[in-house]
Amino acid sequence: MITLTEKAAEKVKEIAKAENLEGQGLRLRVIGGGCSGFSYDLYFEEQAGEMDETFESNGISLFVDPLSAQYLEGTEIDYVETLSGSGFKFNNPNITGTCGCGSSFSV
Repeated sequence: MITLTEKAAEKVKEIAKAENLEGQGLRLRVIGGGCSGFSYDLYFEEQAGEMDETFESNGISLFVDPLSAQYLEGTEIDYVETLSGSGFKFNNPNITGTCGCGSSFSV
């Protein structure tokens, strides 16, 4: 299962409203690239694909393709704001390492 914290869900709703994308789900993907091998990708999508796993967390529909799902199982997504910036933070129990900037990971 993949979950969004309440703060992350509120930020997703805020972005969806600002972009006129209310009612759409959030696509979560793991893509190849970055210094450690993989990185995360998030974007809005109207509906799940035929093979997607779907989750609901704090009122947000999440769509995950089967390949990405194996890397994201048990992940909690939070939204953080710090002095150095803000963004979505993936607390993924499956990773074995990350790059120095934290934007990519390895399993």
